[in-house]
This record gives sequence, C-alpha cells and structure tokens, in this order.
Amino acid sequence: MPLLPLSLLLACPKPGESPSDPFGGAPPPNLSELEDRGHRAVEHPASTSPQTLVLAGATVLTAAGEVYEPGWVRIDKGRIQDLGPGAPPSGSDPVLELPGRVLTPGLIDTHSHMGVYPSPGAHAHSDGNEATNPTTPGVWAEHSFWPQDPDLELAVAGGVTTIQVLPGSANLIGGRGVTLHMVPARGSRAMRFPGAPDGVKMACGENPKRVYESSGPSTRMGNLAAQRTAFARAQEHQRAWEAYEREVAAWDGVGAGPQPPSRDLALETLVGVLEGELLVHVHCYRADDMLSFMQVADEFDFQVRSFHHGLEAYKIAGLLAESDIAVSTWADWWGFKMEAYDGIPYNAALLEAAGARTIIHSDSSVDVRWLNQEAAKAWRYADEAGVPLTQDQVLRWLTANPAWALGIADQVGTLEPGKRADIVVWDGDPFSVYTHAELVFADGGLLYDRQQTTAPWSDFMLGQALQERK
Repeated sequence: MPLLPLSLLLACPKPGESPSDPFGGAPPPNLSELEDRGHRAVEHPASTSPQTLVLAGATVLTAAGEVYEPGWVRIDKGRIQDLGPGAPPSGSDPVLELPGRVLTPGLIDTHSHMGVYPSPGAHAHSDGNEATNPTTPGVWAEHSFWPQDPDLELAVAGGVTTIQVLPGSANLIGGRGVTLHMVPARGSRAMRFPGAPDGVKMACGENPKRVYESSGPSTRMGNLAAQRTAFARAQEHQRAWEAYEREVAAWDGVGAGPQPPSRDLALETLVGVLEGELLVHVHCYRADDMLSFMQVADEFDFQVRSFHHGLEAYKIAGLLAESDIAVSTWADWWGFKMEAYDGIPYNAALLEAAGARTIIHSDSSVDVRWLNQEAAKAWRYADEAGVPLTQDQVLRWLTANPAWALGIADQVGTLEPGKRADIVVWDGDPFSVYTHAELVFADGGLLYDRQQTTAPWSDFMLGQALQERK
C-alpha cells in the first residue's frame, strides 16, 4: 500500500472527528480553558495532616477587631470551626492549654524571591529575572521555584505560612508571581495556595533603566511607552479572542469551524490583567512613578493591586487609599539608591492614618524570619509620629491586608470561623524582640514546633549540620 502524502494524513479526521468538526466533538477552546490547562496539577497538593484540636488559655489576636484574653480556637478538618473568650465549651476534642501564649493568624509575605533566588546564593541558582527583554509577561515564577530552598523552613519558624514569590524587578513587566502555602512538597504547583489568583510583577524607575541602559528603553518616558505598547497589543489580542468567541457562538457546526487566534503567552497574561483575572503588583519607589503608572492603569482600564516598596507612598497616601491600592513596604529601608533617598520610617504610619491598606513585606530571605519585628519597628515610628495604632491594626499589616492584596482574604488573614486554620502560637507578645514562634499550624496541621528537632524539609540540608567532635 503506497504511503499517503503528509498533507493528506494531517487532513484526515481523528477517531470521533468529522471533516467539518476540527475539535473532535469537544467545545472549541477559549482563553479561560487555555488558562486552566496551564494550571493543571501533576502531583497531589501538599498536605499537613490536619488535626482536631482546641487551643485554649492563650490571648487570641484575631486581626478582625476582636481580642480574647484569654480565649480559645477550635480547629477541625483544616478549618477554624469556632473561637471565643474565656474557657472553651466542654467537649471531646483534645485541648492544648497555652497559658501565657498569644495566638495570631499565620503571617503572609507579599514580596518574596525565595525559591527563585534560593540559598546557597550562586549564579546557577539565579532564576528570578528573565532579563532578556524589557517585557516578559509570559514567564512564571512558579516555573523557576525550587521547593528545597532551605530558607523556606526558616521563614516558617518565624511564623510565615503564606508567601507570594515574584520575578525580580529587572523588567518593566517581569512575569507572573505565584502565591504559595508554606507546606513542603516536591514541586511548586503542589504548594500553590488553593484558589489564589496569579499576580503579575511590573516595575518602575531605576532598575529597568539600569538593566536596559544600552539597549533601551533607558529613560522613565521610554519605560512608560514600552508598558503602554505592551497593553495596546494586549487589547488587540483581547479583541481577536472576543471576535473568535462570537464566531464560535454563531457557528452552526457545518463546514470548517472558526480558527482561534495564535497562542501568545505574553499577551495572554496581559489580557488576564485587562480582564481583572490577574492581580498587578508594581515595584515602585517614587511618588511620581506611582502616579505615572496609575495613569497607565487608568488608560487601559485595569486596577493596580499593590505598589511594592513604595518608599514615597506617604506623599500620595490619600490618593492610594481612595484608589484602594495597597502598599507593601518596609519599616525603615532607605537610601540604597537615588529613588530610595526620600524614604522615611513613618511611611507605614502615615499610610495607615490616611486609610490605605498598609503591608509590611520582606523582599528578603533573612528579614522574612522577623516580619513581626519589622512591624514592631514601624509601630514604634508611628508612636513617635503621633499616629496612635492598636495591636490589631499593626497585626493586620502582616495578615489581613496582605491576604487581601493576594486575593485570598476569604480564606486566611484573620482568625474567624470557616477560614483555614493557619495559626501561630507565640511564646509572648508577638511584637517583642524576645518573642519566638513556638508552634505554627497550616490548614490545622503542625508545620513547626520550636521544642522538637525534626528532619529538615530539604534534602539539600541533609548532612549539612556540624557534627559534635567526640
């Protein structure tokens, strides 16, 4: 039997597919379906073996306005079932008495590069910046993330239960970030926080100017032009998909079906931004740069979720509050480059006073271990500036506000019935330098116990500890 020409073989229908049905009986694809395919899991989600337990006798800081001193929290099936003041109702659940301790929600870091710039620091581990083009929206930090980074376990020991891992700030559009639950797993996808939308990292100012100084764009006006151009192209791509979906809806199933637009991973990410499916996080220091980017967002009708670093956010605090844009900042980093020169330690306090969503982030695999102390520093500066704050407000900088910024406030960030049992047991005032995270729970399972020595999460650390000489 002679071989058929390749062109005829490619034109032959597959089993179950008629010549007039190029999709083999399946609905034609749309962008939402393609997005879902890109997020399919190949391994089971990480699990912490949730417990049924009542934590009792401690001060309970809910970050939702209530403080129970003492109080109790009942966890079951990975969720907070109930909580309240005084002694817990009598029942058959195991009770862990925690006198003198303080319970808070698990801490959340909105700005991390752990896993994409893991320890030990080496060029071979440098996977956070795809610095080959000023705009790389199609790359995902998830695809660089190394779950065996030893820094992850150290962050959990500081009470951190959720992080957003972002690409670096070399590019004007650096790609997608990923929100991870701090539960050890073999792959990054198994650590994805369930239901969390992807973030998209963008950048203003000096970093992209410096990285692309020789190839351009090399000025702030060039930066904005490149970002506007990228979104203009995304709008064209969005219109092409909308036209295709109208054709699919009108197709009678006879003859050749509508052909979808060509895949473009970069533009698909930006269409997700335009449609509000992906959350925009922008590395930006100067107030004028934030205003310029807000103009771009207004021009293309998308919302900025959070400005990161934002050392001059205090200059436009009222506008940020009015626009419902969070600011993820530090307590007192400043002066390490020109755009950081006008940072002040009262930034967080002035943002809070203006009603903006204030967040203390780390941008550091070291500082992430002491986020509670960073918030305490910012609180002390607030006192100095005459801005009175409550313990609940300051705690929200590390829990409820970052949960909102990451689109997961319905699941974590406060201690309330129905939310995930991400809970930290502190051995004292969580805003004291003398205090440690004693127990850390995620989804009701014990992640960390300061009193127990367990095997390291990371195979990389096996055999690394110094051995006592005999």
